[in-house]
Amino acid sequence: MSLPGRVGRRRALLTATAVLVVDQVTKQWALGRLDRGRMIDLVWTLRLRLTFNEGMAFGAGQGLGVVIGLLAIGIIVVLARQLGRDLDSAHAVALGLIIGGAAGNLIDRLVRDEGLLRGAVVDFIDLQWFPVFNVADAAINIGAVLLILAVLRESRRTDGGAAE
Repeated sequence: MSLPGRVGRRRALLTATAVLVVDQVTKQWALGRLDRGRMIDLVWTLRLRLTFNEGMAFGAGQGLGVVIGLLAIGIIVVLARQLGRDLDSAHAVALGLIIGGAAGNLIDRLVRDEGLLRGAVVDFIDLQWFPVFNVADAAINIGAVLLILAVLRESRRTDGGAAE
């Protein structure tokens, strides 16, 4: 069921804001508690360990911070324009997760160095068998999967309705 434009937009913006706040608070915590190589082992292979990523996902694109920052701005703008449509809950939450995550990492690029968009993203969640990541990265990936599932569900509903 689609939500009227304002309700879907509100849900997406609340989700984006929550992701952004949690991301920035946890990054500040990591910067203060995980400095000087300190690690915190939690459970199984999950540990907290501070790293800085000047590239994009999985360390790819090192040295392309400006390009990655501009792409993030473009993605935020394109997805924010989708908020004017009637959205179902899954679409609204998915867009909010991706927008909030992209904004969280963009803030790092803006404020964590002297050059515009040259800052490194703070990563600290280390599974030891997967690249180190942060809350924003997790939100972007979960949002992308949720968006794909929502689009597939919508296309099945549309195809099923056309066949009748």
